[in-house]
Amino acid sequence: MLNIVLFGAPGAGKGTQSQKLIEKYNLLHLSTGDIFRKHLSEGTELGKEARQYMDNGKLVPDAVVINMVRDKIESNQGVNGFIFDGFPRTVPQAQALDQMLQELGLDISCMVALDVPEEELKRRIAERGKVSGRADDQDPAKINTRIQVYRDETLPVAEYYKKQHKFVGVDGVGSIDEIFEAICSKVEAYC
Repeated sequence: MLNIVLFGAPGAGKGTQSQKLIEKYNLLHLSTGDIFRKHLSEGTELGKEARQYMDNGKLVPDAVVINMVRDKIESNQGVNGFIFDGFPRTVPQAQALDQMLQELGLDISCMVALDVPEEELKRRIAERGKVSGRADDQDPAKINTRIQVYRDETLPVAEYYKKQHKFVGVDGVGSIDEIFEAICSKVEAYC
């Protein structure tokens, strides 16, 4: 089973590349944002639990997020693997994900990290904002904040996977197809 953590700063191209990886390797996209929306809209027990935290302006605890991810994995047996997109965002989440996967007899094959210079990230996000309509893609201050939060809180996850020899860095600058070919060659060689 091929289980990939797709990693990179906002604007690195994760969404674009994850779709191509899903098609090539027949993987299931596992986005915590999508999982949250599903549980909240369906009013599941996990959704109700998450809603209590959200309604009080609090972050949903990692344990609740991990249980949502577990539910998604358990309800999708028989796939070739998963792409974890936007998760884990912190080292404790990565540790909890590893523990949960181990309980299911699975593990992370590799983390594919798209490396893009900060100025290019800002340019891409601003361009995307013209199409996406997302407020956080259009405001330079919010773009800077998102990149800073990534550096402070999420970047340490890369070190976590480096220590496990599961980190695969890919230059995220070039054409979509060039980047995809680089990802595939590294996935096939290292994962």
